Amino acid sequence: MENLIWFLIVGLVAGWLAGRVMRGRGFGLVGNLVIGVLGAIIGGYLFGLVGISIGGIVGQIVIAFVGAIVLIFLLSMLRR
Repeated sequence: MENLIWFLIVGLVAGWLAGRVMRGRGFGLVGNLVIGVLGAIIGGYLFGLVGISIGGIVGQIVIAFVGAIVLIFLLSMLRR
């Protein structure tokens, strides 16, 4: 249960950061959480493909942030 809570906190922080970088503001609490959690999954996959491993809570946030940036970029490309 504790791991799930940390995963959600990391997702929320990463989603908020990605929302600030890509749109200039966040997506709201639930939107940030969804973007961050999906970004964590995407980031983990992408970092695994290139063989990069970052440990600790900051590393998890960085991976989720990169994944969230990729997700927001892809979504913006689909909208156009």
